[in-house]
Amino acid sequence: MEYKDYYQTLGVDKAASQADIKKAYRKLVRQYHPDVSKHKDADAKTKELNEAYDVLGDAEKRAAYDELGKAPRGGQGGFQPPPDWGTQFDFAGAGSDDFFNDLFAHVGRRTRAGGAGAGAGGGFRMPGEDVHATITIDLRDAYQGATRTIALRVPRHDEQGRTTMQEKTLSVNIPKGVTPGQQLRLSGQGHPGAGGGASGDLYLEIQFAPDARYRVEGTHVYQNVPVTPWEAALGASIPVQTPSGTVEVTVPPGSQGGRKLRLKGRGIPAAQPGDLYLILEVVLPPASSERARALYEQMARDLAFNPRERVGA
Repeated sequence: MEYKDYYQTLGVDKAASQADIKKAYRKLVRQYHPDVSKHKDADAKTKELNEAYDVLGDAEKRAAYDELGKAPRGGQGGFQPPPDWGTQFDFAGAGSDDFFNDLFAHVGRRTRAGGAGAGAGGGFRMPGEDVHATITIDLRDAYQGATRTIALRVPRHDEQGRTTMQEKTLSVNIPKGVTPGQQLRLSGQGHPGAGGGASGDLYLEIQFAPDARYRVEGTHVYQNVPVTPWEAALGASIPVQTPSGTVEVTVPPGSQGGRKLRLKGRGIPAAQPGDLYLILEVVLPPASSERARALYEQMARDLAFNPRERVGA
């Protein structure tokens, strides 16, 4: 049979990501759709695109197809797959041509007949692909560590050798000191291997849940702290609830809004701990009573303060 290069059909490189393959397929299938294309072979071209994407768009099928592509081809275009190739996969493709059917329609025969997998006799063996996902945690989890339960849909091989999707739950330990973008590796929790090959790994990328109180940069944490005008002007000792607990903080006299107070080593407790920066936010009490209005009026008379003089207004 003649080997068909599905990568060439979709116009992508063999190293293309799954996202790039999907993007290329969508672009071409719109271009050659029989309802809009004036190409005389639009139907045939669409069939070829669907066939190629049915394989390359599925990580399991693509991996097996890549392994198949390593087999030698004769000088007249002849092609012979390796012995017992693909006994661990189910390639069901509607409307496929002879190449697709000849290679994939027989899949699972040995498994259904009770035979060993392709890797059992030292034949085709392929490790499973790694899986990448994200997990969202609170900032406090990075300070204290935590345990989270996640649910994933992963491929599994049934007794007939077909690949099906199943949901599984995992308990994940979040170590103290993790930072945004850091990846946790769970060995063997990725896609299953073929022919007895080892399963891939699961990589979880850490994300922090949005929190209006905090801003994180690497291991450093920035926190807004509201203070009264008299605490800022006269100085004060105030309690502040931080991600690691309540601390007593000294506000220096004459502080202005936006001033940063650095608490060394109280950022995320990584191997090299970050710092916690408290940003003072001066909050004015409302003039919502006669007494409050009278005090503001007295301040206006006695202080004769004009902050706009500093900027030449």
